[in-house]
Amino acid sequence: MALKLAFAGFRHGHILDLYGMGKESDEVEVVAACEEHAETREQLQAKGTVAVTHDDVGRMLDEVEWDALAIGDYFARRGSLVLEALMRGKHAIADKPLCTQLSEVVEMERLTREKGLKVGCMLTMRNSAPMVGARNLIRAGAIGEIHAISFGGQHPLMLGSRAGWYFEPGKHGGTITDIGIHAIDALPWITGLEFATINAARSWNAFAPEFPHFEDAAQMMLTMENGCGVLGDVSYFVPDGIGYAMPLYWRTTFWGREGVIEIATTKKEITVIGAQDKEMRQEELPAVEKGGYLRSFLDDIAGKKPANDLDTAAVLGSIKNAIKIQEAANCATREVSFA
Repeated sequence: MALKLAFAGFRHGHILDLYGMGKESDEVEVVAACEEHAETREQLQAKGTVAVTHDDVGRMLDEVEWDALAIGDYFARRGSLVLEALMRGKHAIADKPLCTQLSEVVEMERLTREKGLKVGCMLTMRNSAPMVGARNLIRAGAIGEIHAISFGGQHPLMLGSRAGWYFEPGKHGGTITDIGIHAIDALPWITGLEFATINAARSWNAFAPEFPHFEDAAQMMLTMENGCGVLGDVSYFVPDGIGYAMPLYWRTTFWGREGVIEIATTKKEITVIGAQDKEMRQEELPAVEKGGYLRSFLDDIAGKKPANDLDTAAVLGSIKNAIKIQEAANCATREVSFA
């Protein structure tokens, strides 16, 4: 029987990917779609991209027969919508970030455990060909034990065309939970190493002086369980002109005892240099499944182990780690344990 999926919020375009896959899948039935924000609702209806059925989430949840709630509202509201679904005894899947408050994650952990429910998230790195390829090589021992990682997840700010709610106080939740969550989820999955310590994290206002409360810049220094050091930058610093086509987009370098691997999500190959190599070589990207996060969510609900390991525990663990880093940046705290 197909999973009856209701949608709550389309304030970020990412959710349209899940909506489209849901409409195409034999395993999913899209039963309703709600957008409370009048301007967004009018845009969706004008473009014909979404068949909006409701303008009030509570009314939709009361009127429609549904099994799971898909959430794409502004970031700071997502946690409350996930919790609403769980409290009603239903599953939930959201765009990233799943939520912005640690207390929300703790409550999700309790409800999923007590009610046997599942939570999914649109964490796409586990089905990104460069990331999967790096994982395959690292898990096969191609460069030995990993001792350092650096990543650049910078994005274009696109001030003026990016959704206005990003810059409204209380709705964004932080650039680390917004962008950094991708790396925080992917790196342990790629390396097999868990995060141990937040050495330092910082977020600040740089490119958006018109909105001084909006901290568009963010960096972090972390340590993994084997002592591997991680340096990351997820600032909104990419030139708007080139945008997401930038060759350095999600450039990630893994330094191992026996060599180096470097990837970027815009590159068509994986760069590898072994300990005895005189020059670098290029490895082909593996084939990957589009929209693996939906496959993982469906498998998790069915009691199957997701192929990319993105089950409820992984989803909640990753967002919890990202929020802890964001809080360290917010409070300027150092040497914070992830435990």
